[in-house]
Amino acid sequence: MICNPYEIIIQGLTSNGREFRPSDWAERLSGILSTFGFDQKLSYAPYVRPMVHDNVRCVAVDKQLEKIDPRVFDFIMTFARDNDLRIVDCRTLLDQYQQSPL
Repeated sequence: MICNPYEIIIQGLTSNGREFRPSDWAERLSGILSTFGFDQKLSYAPYVRPMVHDNVRCVAVDKQLEKIDPRVFDFIMTFARDNDLRIVDCRTLLDQYQQSPL
């Protein structure tokens, strides 16, 4: 599964199709909610995670984050809009995959 139906995907492409830079933007943005565990390994929060879809870096944002922490959700969505990044509901991506021939 590429993403979960309850997520919003911020794609690392601008509205005119240009790749967003720097190349680690998704990890940086996801890192705002990450923590280091006792094992000294980085753990992403369950609400914001980096991912790759069709060779494009993306950030998956759980829609529940809007209720849990509206300020963080607004920050992430504002970042996406300010940088002209594509925002897609994961249900749309899942529908596209179900309709496309294998």
